[in-house]
Amino acid sequence: MARLLQQDKIQPHWWRKSIIALLLGLTFSYGVVATFAWFGPGGIDAPVKVQFNMWLISFIWLPILAFSFLFRTAKTALICMLGANSVIYLLFFIFWWFK
Repeated sequence: MARLLQQDKIQPHWWRKSIIALLLGLTFSYGVVATFAWFGPGGIDAPVKVQFNMWLISFIWLPILAFSFLFRTAKTALICMLGANSVIYLLFFIFWWFK
């Protein structure tokens, strides 16, 4: 078996990736849930939507936390998570503006 070169290995920045996924993954989850809560079926006043939205956060956040370790470096994880957060909150505010 051939050994991987150092640049081909996933770098051991696991604690930085964990912090990035915990913080920015949570804000991304909040953005997705907020967009769904306000602009999804029934709007914000739907009776069963509160409980559903509360549990939806974990189903979005935990895969982000798990897949964050597939980034090669913490810098790449940070750039991707900041980009994803920017997109979801931009989408939320665009929907809010045209509401």
